[in-house]
Amino acid sequence: MHGMTRIVITTLIACLIIIAAPISAQPAAAPFVVQESGEAFGSLGDAVDSIGDGQGTILIAPGRYRQCAVQRGGRIAFVARDPGTVLFDGLACEGKAALVLGGRAAQVEGIVFQNIRVPDANGAGIRLESGDLTVRESLFRNGENGILVALDHQGTIRIERSTFSGLGRCPEDQGCSHGIYNSGSGALIVSRSRFERGTGGHYLKSRGTRIELTESSFDDSAGRATNYMVDLSHGATGAIAGNLFVQGADKENYSAFISVAPEGAENSSAGLSITDNEARLVPGLRRRTAFVADSSGEDIRLEGNSLDPQIVLLERR
Repeated sequence: MHGMTRIVITTLIACLIIIAAPISAQPAAAPFVVQESGEAFGSLGDAVDSIGDGQGTILIAPGRYRQCAVQRGGRIAFVARDPGTVLFDGLACEGKAALVLGGRAAQVEGIVFQNIRVPDANGAGIRLESGDLTVRESLFRNGENGILVALDHQGTIRIERSTFSGLGRCPEDQGCSHGIYNSGSGALIVSRSRFERGTGGHYLKSRGTRIELTESSFDDSAGRATNYMVDLSHGATGAIAGNLFVQGADKENYSAFISVAPEGAENSSAGLSITDNEARLVPGLRRRTAFVADSSGEDIRLEGNSLDPQIVLLERR
């Protein structure tokens, strides 16, 4: 219990660093600086275009921006000069996301994305279409998807010390959005991050062949009409370890915390390791639920998980 408490406290500290930082209402005249060239731009899109198919780091001055950008090539890092002081608010490029990433690789550090919504209910802070992605110390809140990965994507996604809050929708006539939605086949690696206050869909949904989810917290106590906390839609190998899960009362589907291959076992789940996690119901809630609902039929390693008495460890479906 003490180890898990340390995990939660560490994650909360990372969140507070992002949220507490002041955000200037008036950004500098040329707030986007390409570190390698020293060139400054008033438009994020112009800064991205200046790098083209090369490699570069865009340093972003504090401010609230009604801007978005499309990366069409190269390797680009989008870095807040001071973590938590850069906010991209409400604008999506190509009807997709604040950052549409289609290069060889991208890195995002210290940026806040909020209020990203589009007509097809599939808006995102980040839309990843190609290349590897690393996200650190960033906050995604009050929108549809936090991060949405394209169907044909095969790269690796790494997320560290980031927060996903107030995300997800399931409109009746459209598909669902989620906190993180990896609809590609690549690996998803999430560590020391926080998921909270979902507003529909899953907190984390992945169709990738591999999952690494460690030292993170899923707080559904203030969630509304949410579904699974982790949905491995087609199964996956890898590890889910050292996480804290709290299931709230307002659920569209409360039958499980983690679902393995609910849409068919297209990926192998042999040896998937789910260990040393803690799963609770909010105080006073009385219901039967499963920690893991497995539809893969394969051997899954389940060890060292601490569960409330009403939570069944494994349910085969």
